[in-house]
Formats: sequence, C-alpha cells, structure tokens
Amino acid sequence: MRHFLTLDDFSRDEILEMINLAREIKSEAKAKIYKPYLKDQILAMIFEKSSTRTRVSFEVGMHQLGGKGMFLSANDLQIGRGEPIKDTARVISSMTDMAMLRVNKHETLEEFAKFSKVPVINGLSDKFHPVQLMADYLTMLEFSSGEKVAYVGDGNNITHSWLMLASKLGFELRIATPKGYEPDAQILEKAMQNAKISGAKIYLTEDIKEAVSGADVVTTDTWVSMGQEAEKDRRIKDFEGFCVDENLMKLAKNGAIFLHCLPAYRGYEVSEAVFEAHADEIFAEAENRLHAQKGVMVWLDKNRK
Repeated sequence: MRHFLTLDDFSRDEILEMINLAREIKSEAKAKIYKPYLKDQILAMIFEKSSTRTRVSFEVGMHQLGGKGMFLSANDLQIGRGEPIKDTARVISSMTDMAMLRVNKHETLEEFAKFSKVPVINGLSDKFHPVQLMADYLTMLEFSSGEKVAYVGDGNNITHSWLMLASKLGFELRIATPKGYEPDAQILEKAMQNAKISGAKIYLTEDIKEAVSGADVVTTDTWVSMGQEAEKDRRIKDFEGFCVDENLMKLAKNGAIFLHCLPAYRGYEVSEAVFEAHADEIFAEAENRLHAQKGVMVWLDKNRK
C-alpha cells in the first residue's frame, strides 16, 4: 500500500506525476469540468490539530472528485480516550477508502499507516508537511519562478519538507535559521544523501542575506507553530532580524516570488509590505492546496496495490 507520509517515499518521477495530475485536474476545474476520479469514495479526515486550509481543501477536493470527506476530530473519537492508534486504523480503514491525518506526532501517522488497509495521507505532522510542498511547487511552476529557493526561519516541518522536495527534484535550496533552530540532523543527512543522486544543491547558513541573494523564490513560516505557544516570547527574541522585509526581498532576483504557507503573522516572520506585495502568489499557493491534494489522492488511488 502506497502512503503519502513524506516526499522521501517517492521518486522524482512519481512526484512529478502527481504534480502533472494536479495541473490537469486544476485545468479541468477552472473550466467547471469535474470528473469523478474518486466516485463514491470516502476520505476519513482525522484532526488532532486545528485547521483552515487543510480541512477545506480536502473536503472540497473530495467533493469535486466525486467522493466525500468525513471530518473526524480526535476529541470526538475514542483515540481521545486512549484507544490505540492501531485499533482506530483498523476500524476506520475497514469502512473508508482513504485517510488523511493532521497530527501532533509523526509516529502517529506511521502507526496508523502500518495498520491501515487504505492509503494514508499526511495532512501535517511535527516532522513533515508534504501536501503543502506539493502546493508550493505547483505555484512555483505556475509563476515560472525558477528553482533557486531561499527559506528563512525555523527549521521545522516545512523546512524538512523543502529539504525532501529539493533533494528529490534536484533544485537549489538555501536555508537560513538562527543558531539552535537548524533542521533535524537526521532529516538533513537524508536530504544530503538524496542530493548526491539528484544533483540538488543544499546550503545552511545563519546569514539571511546570503540565503536570499539572487533567489528566485523566498519563503518562510511562522516562528511559533501550534503547540509552541509557551515558547513565544523566547522565540520572538531568538528570531530577531529574521523578518522577510522589503530590504531583504531587494536582494532576491528581480521578479522573485514570495511564498508563505499561512497563517502569516505580519511584523514577525514577514512584513506587511512584503506580504501584500506578493499576495497574488501567496493566495494562489493557498488555493493550490486544493488542486495539489487532488493530484495526490488520484495518484494514490491509481497506484493501489
């Protein structure tokens, strides 16, 4: 059974197949053509973390594909009262056709997938957010941005997913983080191994100007992710100087795009002026969650074992 837990589970060609499917399905949707690729299928959507884009995009996506998305809050399920993940996986996968989980711990996804009879999709975990990166890459292609990417901010699940995408597809990725906020060492090592095959160029630095200089794409994420609220004051202090503002964007390539997975906190990781100047890209990126995820789901359905 093929699951979508991390981009590291797929080859370059497989990732591009999903992207091309997403582009085709998006083109059809823009023409108000909704083919029932997943006719009468049910997607179980399990949420341990709150969501705007993930819930709306998966639910609407399944509807447009001819199926149905079923929202399941962890607080309403028996896992909220201590039922083992493996038992929940066995039950839910016996009644549905696919499952998407948005969870606190990546290990929860891995255990669910191990016992699931249907494909499992990572809607977000503490280690990876691969569906977001599929939307980001689709947006890069649409804006003909080039493939020299600068990520400025926390070495979090978004950073890890950028590492996987770049190392699989072979483009240049520069990551600028404050000292002590670097990406997970094991995930970085895996990306470096992939890069030897793909030809990707991956750099880490504490110098945001070095990272952004000449970049085609500049991207960032919140400094305080869900579950880190108690660290907010310390993180704001540690990330001082890491805001993507107008002066920093001037160092990027002329015509560079700016991406943000949202929600965005103006005045912290990005300035109001930069956000509004690049709103077209940011909200195209948000909409592309819908289309990229449809591509992923249709691909998983076509490649069931």
